[in-house]
Amino acid sequence: MATNFCEIIEVSPRDGIQNEKTILSTAQKLSLITRARDAGLRRAEVTSFVNPKRVPQMADAADVAAGLPPGIRSIGLTLNKRGFDRAVDAGLDEANFVVVASETFNQKNQGTGTFDSVAAFGAVSADAPDGIGLGLTIGAAFGCPFEGDVSVARLMAVVEAVMAHDPHELALADTIGVATPRDVTERVAAVRAAFPDVPLRLHLHNTRNTGIANAWAGLDAGVRRLDASLGGTGGCPFAPRATGNIATEDLVYMLDRSGVETGVDLDAAIRAAEWLEDALGHPVPGQVMKAGGFPSPQAA
Repeated sequence: MATNFCEIIEVSPRDGIQNEKTILSTAQKLSLITRARDAGLRRAEVTSFVNPKRVPQMADAADVAAGLPPGIRSIGLTLNKRGFDRAVDAGLDEANFVVVASETFNQKNQGTGTFDSVAAFGAVSADAPDGIGLGLTIGAAFGCPFEGDVSVARLMAVVEAVMAHDPHELALADTIGVATPRDVTERVAAVRAAFPDVPLRLHLHNTRNTGIANAWAGLDAGVRRLDASLGGTGGCPFAPRATGNIATEDLVYMLDRSGVETGVDLDAAIRAAEWLEDALGHPVPGQVMKAGGFPSPQAA
């Protein structure tokens, strides 16, 4: 690996709770974000600016943005210009625009075609004010619940269209958790070959228990930005059987034990995951929060 540090982007305040039947209060969401920050997570997707009728869990996006604690770089997910404008008005540090690699899923998620969403991103990017970062996530970059496999050729056609608008960061999302380490290696290499300078991020789900292996494959391929969610919570409301992200504390444990620095305190992350489990009122998938950590290899 080229560097010994991996940035973990905490997504539990957005992806982690957006599909939950229990809707957390604004105060609970801000407590979750504060607990993540106190564990050492310094960048987080804190909300999404989407239609509250479709995603009622995110109806208080502006209130969450207004109450954010200091010391964490805030990201808001947006699907269109209206959502982007709301993120700007809320004063967030970054907006993360989403384009889905498959036509059917993009239609269900955003009500328009994939390349129409790319054009919308281009219009937003052209008029974006100074002071807010604008990144882009390609959803279903490894497979679609409606169309099946998404080919590398299709993914790269979307990547090339997106990169014409110069996002400050590009993320590949395994929205429904179908990727394998070989897929991650292959697709990261394809993007790197075409656009070697773009900061690359992975958003991985553990739906089929390959998420942590995929995260390691991403690291091995040179990715140094990984999304994760406390407790392994999460899932897309518009993707059938899409379950949680890789668990933040599980990822921290693997990286810590492998000598990769994250700046995250494992015990504090476990406590935050336990708090979230209690707030949601049901068990969450994370494993390390159940088993606990383990002494470092250097410990006597």
